[in-house]
Amino acid sequence: MLTHVSRRALAGASLALGAALLTACSGAEADAGTAEAATVVVSANNGEVEVPAEPLRVAVLDNTAFETVKAFGITPVAVPKPLLPGTGFEDWEAAESIADAGSHREPLLEAVSEAEPDLILGGYRFEGHTEQLSRIAPVLDLAPSEEHEGGYVESLKRQTETLGEVLGHEEEAAELIADLEESVAAAAAATDGESVFLAVASGGKIDNGASRLGRILEPLDLVNVLADEGDAVHSDSGLAPETIAQLNPDWMVVLDRDAAVEEGAASPARQLVSEQEAWEGTTFLAQDQVIYLPPTFYVTEGVQAYTAVFDQITDAFTA
Repeated sequence: MLTHVSRRALAGASLALGAALLTACSGAEADAGTAEAATVVVSANNGEVEVPAEPLRVAVLDNTAFETVKAFGITPVAVPKPLLPGTGFEDWEAAESIADAGSHREPLLEAVSEAEPDLILGGYRFEGHTEQLSRIAPVLDLAPSEEHEGGYVESLKRQTETLGEVLGHEEEAAELIADLEESVAAAAAATDGESVFLAVASGGKIDNGASRLGRILEPLDLVNVLADEGDAVHSDSGLAPETIAQLNPDWMVVLDRDAAVEEGAASPARQLVSEQEAWEGTTFLAQDQVIYLPPTFYVTEGVQAYTAVFDQITDAFTA
């Protein structure tokens, strides 16, 4: 697998999105004359990074990579356990062999060091700690972003393909990408210029979630009724329910951040939506055109999460 990666890179081939170029590097110990461990150079968000060709001990700090690493059958040596989704990662949460890296706000870098990783998948929420983490092991930041060519959804493919190359699971990565592309195509075909309010349940109220959810609209034929400015994924933008009533979007897509970060949230998104008297005459409520994203979406946001969301959209718009 890794020989194949090296051959492609040395031949000057690029990945499908033209973002991750891999080249092989090997050497010999000057004194002993023994071969060094093979490495590959990866073009990542944090520059050209030389990493082990066959990493055995991987710390996974970027939550957008959690599901992909798990799908590859890889058990990490360290993860930020406070960021693990509540469903599907109970084994990682409970495993004493997996060190707790803390959260991006309160990282436990010593625990990461003690786990002795030979590769750290960093970036995204842990982007600010890249320099410190690089003193422990090579840090590979492959986190998807709207700033990448083609936008967030396209960058998910780049992330997945590169992870497959580096971790030796190219076939599984190709299958994940194919699933995403199929879901995107179906959702794009199901949408036809409808207006939508991208909402977030945060702090016990419904607010504008355009900055985080706008990524979903990239490949779709939908019109966002609110701009990104003043959104409230982490704070209160002051958006009044009456404003949304006046805009009267055809659809509403809701991210329940409260449910994702607060166990047993007192005001789940469905309750908050139903309690808005100003929305009683809106199209999205009258026609039951509200899509509630899984709470885990807030702490996954990887290729599988977006595949599932596009499937949701297809099902809702074709119902």
